Amino acid sequence: MEAALDLMRRMPPRQAEAALSALLSLLPHHADNLLSQIDQPLQALFDAESGKEFVLCEYNRDADSYRSPWSNKYHPPLEDGPLPSDDLRKLEIEANDIFSVYRDQYYEGGVSSVYMWKDDSDCIAACFVIKKDGSKSAHGRRGYLQEGAWDAIHVIEVRSEVDGTAHYCLTSTVMLSMTTESKSSGTFTMSLDLPLEDGHVCNMGKMIEEMEGKLRNSLDQVYFGKTREMICTLRPPRMACLLDLYPSAD
Repeated sequence: MEAALDLMRRMPPRQAEAALSALLSLLPHHADNLLSQIDQPLQALFDAESGKEFVLCEYNRDADSYRSPWSNKYHPPLEDGPLPSDDLRKLEIEANDIFSVYRDQYYEGGVSSVYMWKDDSDCIAACFVIKKDGSKSAHGRRGYLQEGAWDAIHVIEVRSEVDGTAHYCLTSTVMLSMTTESKSSGTFTMSLDLPLEDGHVCNMGKMIEEMEGKLRNSLDQVYFGKTREMICTLRPPRMACLLDLYPSAD
């Protein structure tokens, strides 16, 4: 199990689904642990009742069905699937509406979902997920990428203290993959998985906004910066063209 998790940490996100499928075939008795501990590239599904898309992830899955945060129903239908309480459902609806505005402002499109539940200790937990397909044929509006995907997963645990305050624990993961193709630079592919840990709706939103800023800065300074340095060293006459192809991650 440890070797499998170590292998998946080194696997590019665009190959994660195929690699996980192979591991599930080799280790069927560890299927639940693998599915719960390994982040996969996100997928979206259309909810016909609400007319909106929602993101599929481990936190809205039960068996082979996924719960929509818009209609609160499972797809495919599941009779005994767990549902949030009435109070938690109201908070979930509010969070989805607010997070949709955040997604449009920061990502210029894409699909977002928020899921809430109570953990074993009766504390509130929430998962905020964003899927942005940045390719020319999908959500990409600037035309830089032949193919591109940004998948962000933010999981927050809220523990109430005896003095009336609340303790928040945020764990975030971003999976980025991109492919460019042009006459000047040829074909270039980059894929990475960047996890980061730190520490009601208003506080969660502020934490996620700050965390995504840290993640974008890390991607821009470390991954994009190093990639520019390596490519421009290999192809010095085309440096100016490459810098135009890879703008800031912001």
